[in-house]
Amino acid sequence: MMASQGVRESLDLGTTPAIIAHLRSLGSDRNRAGMSRYGISVANAFGISVPELRRLAKLIGRDHALALDLWSTGYHEAQLLAAFVDEPALVGAEQMERWVLDLDSWDTCDQVCTDLFDRTSFAYDKAVEWTGREEEFVKRAGFALMAGLAVHDKAAPNEVFTPFLQIVAREADDERNFVKKAANWALRNIGKRNLALNAAAQDVAAQLKLMESRSARWIGSDALRELASEKVQARLRPKS
Repeated sequence: MMASQGVRESLDLGTTPAIIAHLRSLGSDRNRAGMSRYGISVANAFGISVPELRRLAKLIGRDHALALDLWSTGYHEAQLLAAFVDEPALVGAEQMERWVLDLDSWDTCDQVCTDLFDRTSFAYDKAVEWTGREEEFVKRAGFALMAGLAVHDKAAPNEVFTPFLQIVAREADDERNFVKKAANWALRNIGKRNLALNAAAQDVAAQLKLMESRSARWIGSDALRELASEKVQARLRPKS
């Protein structure tokens, strides 16, 4: 456990019912209203900020069984907390499939993918598989995985990201907001890894700008603006 058993027990965070009760006590109608304004599903939300949930996760510590139980409650914050306390090495492909089909909000999708799923041994395969699926949040999850892997897998060779760029180009005509924004996110993150991938990502972005699809043109224009910027170029250039 990351936190001492004493701290966990003093806050009564040892069981799912106790954690749900604690989450209820932290909830805020004002926060729920704010979440709703940002397009977050609040049907099963208490209204708790992500930083507060991260602090709580540190107190709870890593616990795979607890994560599974928290996710099964269906509560928005409980599922986010599940992503923060689960153990990547114990997450299997079947669990990933079950969880991805439960996704109904972009923030849960992104946090689960970039805090947990992208640290599993199935991440690359699922990124490819899910971006080829039709369900909106499954497809978004595939691109969120790509975005997360581009940032977190520092040792990965360029060759593993080249197919991702081809997938972004292939799926760029999907006009659904949650999909196109995630595809854009993946393209930008890959293009910010190094100069070689930056050039490849800029080539894809330039091609997308010429497509008939409004979604593809937006993805390309927005990504190119950042990837070609002096700020990004200066960060990627070798230091003298």
